[in-house]
Amino acid sequence: MEPDARAAAARGTTRVLAIHPGALGDVLQAVPALRALAGAAAVTFAGQPRLGRLLVGLGAAAAAVDFDGLGLDGLFVDGGDDARAAAQLARFGRVVSWFGARHPPYPERLRALAPGAVLAAPVPPEADDAPVWEHLLRSVAAWGAPAPSRQPLTVPDAWRRRGRDLLAGLGADPAGRALLVHPGAGGRWKRWPPARFHTVLDAVGREVPEPIVVHEGPADAEAAGALLAALGRRAVRLAQPDLEDLAGVLASCAGYLGGDSGVSHVAAAVGVPAVIVYPPETAGRWAPWSPTARAVGAGATEADVTAALSAALRREA
Repeated sequence: MEPDARAAAARGTTRVLAIHPGALGDVLQAVPALRALAGAAAVTFAGQPRLGRLLVGLGAAAAAVDFDGLGLDGLFVDGGDDARAAAQLARFGRVVSWFGARHPPYPERLRALAPGAVLAAPVPPEADDAPVWEHLLRSVAAWGAPAPSRQPLTVPDAWRRRGRDLLAGLGADPAGRALLVHPGAGGRWKRWPPARFHTVLDAVGREVPEPIVVHEGPADAEAAGALLAALGRRAVRLAQPDLEDLAGVLASCAGYLGGDSGVSHVAAAVGVPAVIVYPPETAGRWAPWSPTARAVGAGATEADVTAALSAALRREA
């Protein structure tokens, strides 16, 4: 297995700044690229602070900084103030920006401060049907980064303990076969209907533990509430845990079922056997990089998803 970000940092190798201010799922698609960089560099992630904490805790980055503190806004205007950005970027030997690549004068002004900087859009162009994670990995290929592992990230023991405690507090046996279901998604058009989740969970039958843990994020009250109502006493609600606690819960589960969401990418990243149901528009582009996650795309029936979930649970058994 390639050295992780903390091992590279300990060796004192070149410091790389990886800029990605995107949302949870978008950022987790960058893990293979971050791992490739970490094979020969100490990687600092610049993005949302809560995502930086997650990546550092999981070993995908050696350190994290707040994207808003970099002062990059001055690089989007000719003649804009770049003093703060210059001071921040000077701390790093290399810079990769998965942000601003298509918005001049940012690329030119960034390269003036960080010669040789790599810029790439956070997603591939429409004509490129590569998965997002593969597009981001290709963007750093010119630096000769070693091929990364696509095995799941390692969840710290402390997070796992907190996850088991949360499950126990909900009445779900953390030593048993807990199943976490996340029926929400960032956009209504990406959601698989709660009724279809319910059909799958009924069909899986004895392989599904009780209570089923239904995760509810900040924008998921409607979808989570509908599924909880349909499942009745068979389900309990896990409402808005911190990302570190969510990772610990997922690492303690026997299986995961969800739609196209950031939570599903967390499940894939930490290695719980996962089935993720994608709408036709996103199935190919946003499929996860982890081999422990099964992407079910366009045209999937409840029977298809049931079969995939049963297989996932059998792998864990």
